[in-house]
Amino acid sequence: MKLKSDFYLQSNVVLIAKALLGKTLCTTVDGVLTSGKITEVEAYSGTNDKACHANNGLRTKRTEVMYAQGGKAYVYLCYGIHHLFNVVTNVHDTADAVLVRAIEPIDGLETMQKRRRKIEINKTLTAGPGALSQALGIQYQQHYGADLQGDEIWIEDAPVLTESEIVTSTRIGVAYAEEDALKPWRFYIKDNKWISKK
Repeated sequence: MKLKSDFYLQSNVVLIAKALLGKTLCTTVDGVLTSGKITEVEAYSGTNDKACHANNGLRTKRTEVMYAQGGKAYVYLCYGIHHLFNVVTNVHDTADAVLVRAIEPIDGLETMQKRRRKIEINKTLTAGPGALSQALGIQYQQHYGADLQGDEIWIEDAPVLTESEIVTSTRIGVAYAEEDALKPWRFYIKDNKWISKK
């Protein structure tokens, strides 16, 4: 069952990020279903978070969808190559989002391998935000602003993990964010091998 719209409208992006762990991220691209269990996420807040693209109300063509009501896909290009998938959260004009960093494959494994040009099945298939987007067929041009209640990208519900099942750390690749780089806003499933970095 898809997550209901009100899940994405909660006000605390950190709590939403934790709650997304264990849920199933699904896509249907070119008629093919692929999916995976969300194993790693990072929270970003549009208010007072120098690591966030929309920090202190910054609005650009790239960040505009972050100001939509929660439940949209914020997909952007990193280094002009990697398509990174984020879940927009909170109410209109808030600009909070959760970056999904890794998944554990469930459906469409052969399709994922083909998209990633991988023969072996290991964590490099879907561990890392660029890798998982490529495996699931998520692209900036096609999926920027996609409604997560739709049939192209959606998230299916699963039981909430306990605190003992979740590892907390600082976020990756945000050294430029000064003191905000130290925020403990990265979360991943304990003892799961489908994680980008331990």
